[in-house]
Amino acid sequence: MKTRLLWFNLFLAVAFITGCTTTGVKSEKSTLRLHFEIDAANNDRIASVPIFRANPMFLNVEREYVCDERNVSAASIIDQPGGFAIQIQLDRQGTWRLEQSSLTHKGKHLAVFSHFGEARWLAAPVIHKIISNGRIIFTPDATREESERIVRGLNNGVKKNSFQESL
Repeated sequence: MKTRLLWFNLFLAVAFITGCTTTGVKSEKSTLRLHFEIDAANNDRIASVPIFRANPMFLNVEREYVCDERNVSAASIIDQPGGFAIQIQLDRQGTWRLEQSSLTHKGKHLAVFSHFGEARWLAAPVIHKIISNGRIIFTPDATREESERIVRGLNNGVKKNSFQESL
């Protein structure tokens, strides 16, 4: 009886230790919210948000977001001359939503918000044309380490979402 109890306690100790070590990078999650800029005339639907921490630029954006992290099919960091950018690829539903919204908000900003341990408005690129491929590339107001954390957290969510969809 004592031997079984010893093995059971040993099993619990190993499970606890390995369980604690796997909760680091794999459990990181990031959120993503895409909001379009709108005119200040629609007071009940807007929020004024600060973009860029060093020199904040305030934008009036729709409170309701167009896409979120559930619409992300892949996220990555890409190197560009003089720095880096975050590239987000949306799924089919997100691509359709972004295409429809970019058609009606052409010439406006697309405000990008993320919560990655810290909640922050990351960027607000101007939409010059209809985005029909579901791909967004933006230079974030974040360090490379923060951007890697955001991308890692989004991709962890993609893996979880694809696993749940396959059930």
